[in-house]
Amino acid sequence: MSSAFTTTVLHLTTGSSETVTDLTPDCEQFLSRAASGRDGLLNVFVPHATAGIAVLETGAGSDADLLAALHTLLPADDRWQHRHGAPGHGRDHVVPALVPPHATLPVIAGRLELGTWQSVCLVDTNVSNESRQVRLSFLG
Repeated sequence: MSSAFTTTVLHLTTGSSETVTDLTPDCEQFLSRAASGRDGLLNVFVPHATAGIAVLETGAGSDADLLAALHTLLPADDRWQHRHGAPGHGRDHVVPALVPPHATLPVIAGRLELGTWQSVCLVDTNVSNESRQVRLSFLG
């Protein structure tokens, strides 16, 4: 494989509650090794049917607002066809249609180019699966 493409896998434990986990420090650490000052793209991908990747502000309530909005749009009740797991788990399988399982972001001179308040986050509403992998890939 060309040195222009590098991948690593993050292993995360999200716990037994719905979470928005900031991956930005992990992305920056990966790029400090993989990008070596080059321009390119960072792809962040979560290979799970019940989680997504979002770019949003964290720490000022937006992460909680996102989870609340998902609860409003996708209530955790018995309306879902997909019925295994915790009550309302079927909603978790719809989350990636609204919060996609990937994001591709610009890297300039080896640094992630985010806006002032933007963070790269894992959005995980599945309380039945606390173990997640996130793949980070740099193409430069």
